[in-house]
Amino acid sequence: MPQKPTACLALADGTIFYGRGFGATGEVVAELVFNTAMTGYQEIMTDPSYAGQVVTFTFPHIGNTGVTPQDDEAEDPIAPGIVVKWDPSEPSNWRAASDLIGWMEKRGRIGIGGVDTRRLTRAIRQQGAPHVVLAHDPDGEFDIEALVARARGWTGLVGLDLAKEVTCAQSYTWNEGTWVWPGEFTRPESDRPYRIVAVDFGAKRNILRSLAATGAEVTVLPATATAEEILARDPEGVFLSNGPGDPAATGEYAVPTIRALLEKDLPIFGICLGHQILALALGARTVKMSHGHHGANHPVRDIATGKVEITSMNHGFAVDSQTLPEGVVETHVSLFDGSNCGLQIKDRPVFSVQYHPEASPGPQDSHHLFQRFATDIRARRT
Repeated sequence: MPQKPTACLALADGTIFYGRGFGATGEVVAELVFNTAMTGYQEIMTDPSYAGQVVTFTFPHIGNTGVTPQDDEAEDPIAPGIVVKWDPSEPSNWRAASDLIGWMEKRGRIGIGGVDTRRLTRAIRQQGAPHVVLAHDPDGEFDIEALVARARGWTGLVGLDLAKEVTCAQSYTWNEGTWVWPGEFTRPESDRPYRIVAVDFGAKRNILRSLAATGAEVTVLPATATAEEILARDPEGVFLSNGPGDPAATGEYAVPTIRALLEKDLPIFGICLGHQILALALGARTVKMSHGHHGANHPVRDIATGKVEITSMNHGFAVDSQTLPEGVVETHVSLFDGSNCGLQIKDRPVFSVQYHPEASPGPQDSHHLFQRFATDIRARRT
């Protein structure tokens, strides 16, 4: 006799996917996206940029390396749920501190296995990222009509400021560097020659580690920090972090802050949501993408050099390059769809990229951008 499904994924168009539930029980409404990375499922789930999104993994072997606190990008997983092809297996990895299923159950995150993720991914690519409800009930009792109605009634990410939900509650100093074999994080020298303020719109820990590894003293401030609060820290450079939600919504309070900082001629470096909000502050616009970019295999071309870098991405909104004002140049474009992936102000140390150069997960092709930021800060001193 076939086993009764214990989880279901209800799309707003009425399509239902049944499977086997794992992790926490209950239900969650969110936007559904797919991620093409072959590694790093823990980093993906704990990336604050995934707030409000259920992640479909196109790679089937999810859970086989377990989880370890060293790989958390935030204190808790942010993605409310995941969809996988095969049920997570027992971990086979010397670094594993626990298994994925138990970790998700303790952290209140829902999973569904046994789903045709290829079919689901094709649907997302063709129709755009749908609104869904993911439900897990060990008894397999689901009110499908109610689940679909809830998915249809959800307003989605447009107009939603999620940075306030994932940002830090108060300022702190970050003093941990990047991970090195056989499993330790470096500690930068106590005498760090320059000061960076990182504005936390949902910052990943490995981005902060990459900043610290350049030799900087890194102070992290909440997303709502004003220009006066940032400048009171006497920074020599300002970093605008990644994060979730609609950049235009977050920009209601962040754009005036960034415009005030631009008047001070400080080096500024933005990533992901930070890139989008910087563009808004400069006078450009952002748009909602059909299904976004999520994965660790996205080719991006540097327009100035022609060099192609394979990058890690996670975004559902993009900067409209046609709206960039005079004096602001497009520096990088996606080779998948031609969308904007970078900008800079002419003759000023202000630049940003759409992708995640810290590469967690992902290739390290773009790690040089952190050194570029450090070089801009050192050059300003002289």
